[in-house]
Amino acid sequence: MIRVAVDAMGGDQAPEAIVRGAIDAARVAEGRYEIVLVGHEEEIGQFMQQHHFTRGLPITVHHASQKVEMDEAPGIALRKKPDSSIVVAAGLHAQGKVNALVSAGNTGAVLGAALFTLKRIEGVLRPSIGSFLPTKNSVCFVIDVGANVDCKPEQLYQFGVMGSIFVNHILGVENPKVGLLNIGEEPGKGNEQVQEAYRLFENGTVNFVGNVEGRDVLMHAADVVVCDGFIGNVLIKFGESLKDMIPVSLKNKIGTNIAGNFGFFFMQHKFTKVMKLFDYQEYGGAPLLGVKGNCIVAHGRSTPRAIRTAIIEAYKMVKENVAGHIESRIQSA
Repeated sequence: MIRVAVDAMGGDQAPEAIVRGAIDAARVAEGRYEIVLVGHEEEIGQFMQQHHFTRGLPITVHHASQKVEMDEAPGIALRKKPDSSIVVAAGLHAQGKVNALVSAGNTGAVLGAALFTLKRIEGVLRPSIGSFLPTKNSVCFVIDVGANVDCKPEQLYQFGVMGSIFVNHILGVENPKVGLLNIGEEPGKGNEQVQEAYRLFENGTVNFVGNVEGRDVLMHAADVVVCDGFIGNVLIKFGESLKDMIPVSLKNKIGTNIAGNFGFFFMQHKFTKVMKLFDYQEYGGAPLLGVKGNCIVAHGRSTPRAIRTAIIEAYKMVKENVAGHIESRIQSA
């Protein structure tokens, strides 16, 4: 049975939102996975009691007496709080007591705990975080989105390899198209780092489609878009802002016009479906690729729906053996 550890104390709305999301995920487990909530047992228990019909669900609690706050310095917090929920959860994974880890807590602390306990896959230069952006066809996977703000060309190439494997096994895309985010389509565009990465991709093993400009990302020029974490983080957060900006802008344009409001009423259902594409809750969390395990870094503002999706995503990573496929590809390169 696949077991997923969930950091119950991590996130802006923890532990309530985390517990509710875990319960929702447990209700649809259907014998596929079990959930281990890691955190202060008494606090978690209080929220568990608020929900009816939880008896018999595949969910247990593992006590951790400390928690890392969202604004704490990750390195200091991990050293001073060895019994924090994120450190304990990562330890359970490293010991083989669970198969995956989900946390919406302090991102730096999640990365630090995962790297310290799970370690890197041999041959991986730097583990990387990827996330989804909607496109005209479906979604594309952007990697890296914040774990590595300064990258060498070899690291960018490995991001493309890991992203390709993830998209293939989790989204079912055969031979995913991999693009390198750049300021132009021509091979000679960009800085030295990106130009050298382009040459590595040309001679590599992924289905490289060349440079991808910012205007092409949402048009699905590639299934995997590779960039350093500084640019990727800006790109993803810009995409998130569209969900809040477009409805407000549209409402301001319509104003009090009766005809406009009447038309919007009939289009609201379609409009809502489009806006859902930009909602981070639909995608659960960002996988940390390149470590010896399965780790999902959920959004700090994660709602119960986002946590539910993240748990299911973690289960899929284990089931599809994403880390194993990455290890095989990297070591055979």
